[in-house]
Amino acid sequence: MSKKRIKQGGSTRIRKSELIRNIANIYNENPEKTFNYKEVSSMLDIKSESQRIFVNELLYQLFEEDFLVEISRGKFKLNSRGGYITGTIDRQGVKTFLIPDDGGEPVFIPERKTNHALLNDKVKVFLYARRKGQLPEGEVVDITERAKDTFVGILDVSDNFAFLVCDNRVLTNDVFIPKNKLNGAKNGQKVIVKLMQWEPNMKSPVGEVIDVLGDKGNNDTEMHAILAEFGLPYKYPEAVDAAADKIDAGITPEEIAKRIDMRKVITFTIDPRDAKDFDDALSLRKLNNGLWEVGVHIADVTHYVRPDSKGYVCLFSRPNHPHVARTSVERHLLPPSQ
Repeated sequence: MSKKRIKQGGSTRIRKSELIRNIANIYNENPEKTFNYKEVSSMLDIKSESQRIFVNELLYQLFEEDFLVEISRGKFKLNSRGGYITGTIDRQGVKTFLIPDDGGEPVFIPERKTNHALLNDKVKVFLYARRKGQLPEGEVVDITERAKDTFVGILDVSDNFAFLVCDNRVLTNDVFIPKNKLNGAKNGQKVIVKLMQWEPNMKSPVGEVIDVLGDKGNNDTEMHAILAEFGLPYKYPEAVDAAADKIDAGITPEEIAKRIDMRKVITFTIDPRDAKDFDDALSLRKLNNGLWEVGVHIADVTHYVRPDSKGYVCLFSRPNHPHVARTSVERHLLPPSQ
């Protein structure tokens, strides 16, 4: 756009781009009203006839760019897609777009105009005057709802400050953490941080440690980090943990009497070597009639988790379903995994 300067109301001079923005503001603030060039000029205190004619030219320019619609000859109104629009942020490669709530075409958001909006955030965008043949373009003016405000990463603590180096590619900036917001976290640990502040003029967001997952590389820490990153629960409720602590890990003679003793039958676990527990197995033996029996064994969860307990698992059987075979469950005593 040219750098042409316009004389306005005597000695005051403004650039053409600024005049267009002032005109756009008039229509944005009065989205249901129509104005011609004389009315717009009066509202801007433009009195020179030559300058008023130029305002008229700019109105038709905004009309050609789809920012305005011509209701009648020389009278214009804000386009229904002009001014401000709401929607959801989407990323396509390195480019950012707004997916409008009204179902219209996507709006391109230059990286310098995202104002720290992240993928799937709900935002309000100011639409620029549309250039002919180009996608609509805008600027994020407000983040109405963050899709995600907690992030997982590794803590980097120095003498005076700390940063969270994020695992997530959605947030490419490190998060600054004041020393009084570490909440006991130490250098090198994996933690969960909640964003507290991120103004447009701030390069990095400010956050607070809300949970310490543990040391980097620890198996439990890494599993919990993955769950937390996707918003899944990584801790059991205290009541469930308390109930689990009361369970007797031993097997009583009364319980053994209820089960089929498979401890003398060759049995192989099908869990991997690094599994947390071995609860799936296959057994093999030759029967007296000459046939071979392959046993499929699964964990007996119902032995530990009963109905009405703090946590329980329901097994559903649908023998009449055309795609589900009729099954029966027997309780077995298995030999050590081989």
